[in-house]
Amino acid sequence: MSELIYASVVALAKAIKAKKISSVEIVQACLKRIDEVNPKLNAVVQLRADEALAEARAADEALARGESRGILHGIPMTIKDSFDTARVISTGGTLGRKNFVPEKDATIVTRLKNEGAILLGKTNTPELTLDFETDNVIYGRTNNPYDLERSSGGSSGGAAAIIASGGAPFDIGSDYGGSIRLPAHFCGIAGIKPTSGRVPRTGHIVPFAIGATDAYQAVGPLARTVDDLVLLLGIIAGPDWIDPTIVPMPRVNPDDVDLSRLRVAFYTDNGAATPTPEIMQTVKEVAKSLEGHVASVAEDRHQRMEETWDLWTSLNVADGGFGTREILEKAGTEPSPRRLRSAEAEVTGREFGRLLREMDLFRSQMLGFMANYDVMICAANANVAIPHGTLMDHFAGFSYTATYNLTGWPGAVVRAGTSPEGLPIGVQIVANPWREDVALKVAQFVEATFGGWQKPSL
Repeated sequence: MSELIYASVVALAKAIKAKKISSVEIVQACLKRIDEVNPKLNAVVQLRADEALAEARAADEALARGESRGILHGIPMTIKDSFDTARVISTGGTLGRKNFVPEKDATIVTRLKNEGAILLGKTNTPELTLDFETDNVIYGRTNNPYDLERSSGGSSGGAAAIIASGGAPFDIGSDYGGSIRLPAHFCGIAGIKPTSGRVPRTGHIVPFAIGATDAYQAVGPLARTVDDLVLLLGIIAGPDWIDPTIVPMPRVNPDDVDLSRLRVAFYTDNGAATPTPEIMQTVKEVAKSLEGHVASVAEDRHQRMEETWDLWTSLNVADGGFGTREILEKAGTEPSPRRLRSAEAEVTGREFGRLLREMDLFRSQMLGFMANYDVMICAANANVAIPHGTLMDHFAGFSYTATYNLTGWPGAVVRAGTSPEGLPIGVQIVANPWREDVALKVAQFVEATFGGWQKPSL
């Protein structure tokens, strides 16, 4: 079973196609693993075991007839509970949707199913995905598979925890300030936030058209290997003619990227929060490992990065909580005092206009800086997985991911080190707009050099 539950999506797809393993075998192995680890993790919050097994049998029967349903034929998946899944409770972590059953799937779920993927269940998320720790009043908190007393990150913490533990080969996350990249770092797996406008958000609890910060939100895959990210991103990307921000940009294969021509910059401290010594050392080691394989490596960053946290957080609350309140009202949830705190931060129209201008200037200046580079290497967070309940003690550390929600650039995370406590250390690999192929190419190199995901002892 161990070989199956830890196999990559790419390897599973090849094995199923060659009839070396069956979909039923894989689904059964994942369900058994979920049964073993989920009582400790609380990562999977809705399970459709009988339905998944029935679909796996149908997939095997179809293959026996010579019929393939797509690239992911017979491969199981979990999906973050913030995405709608037809006939499966989809709460988005908010009480008003405790028993909500959507009539249809989110766009990304439809695309994965159309390629033959089988839904095992839903993974935990904080309310509306708007937190860096996965915990909510319906399902409770999700624990880190490398230390149950620590956070798995947010908001895709349930997804990252079950993938790292071998309960699912992949999941799809959403990222508003680091919600794909932070859990990937905390749980030692791989994930990518694509360029804003690459993957439709249709059917997500935080929808498109949320106002000034709409471009922050991106959707992308989480898996144990970078090759799986490449495969999955190719399936879920592209316009669905519903989300109005999605651009029909061509996708370039990382295999076609010439590593030797890339200009790499790295930084160990963004000026807002100093990472742990071990995280800074890991970033330096990754940068050093690229020397001789790329065109250049330089320690450099734009000075305005230290303003990221103030700008990102100010824009989040500048509307006085209007966007959040609308989502909660639609869900039928009575807003909690915590969710209403942003009402106190509402600004005047003049101040809102100034913040929007600052965001545009920040994006422009960062883009000008990246004219000299193809890749940026940095921390994914200032800390490794934090103890439960200590989020506000480490709040500025989340600025390392929020920078690239402001710019809208693609950023991948892959494990490259281990802390003295035995916790994963991921590095963030950022590329220019629409160049996910470049970020993924470097991520593949880092994974091959430093080993990537490692089994938890759970």
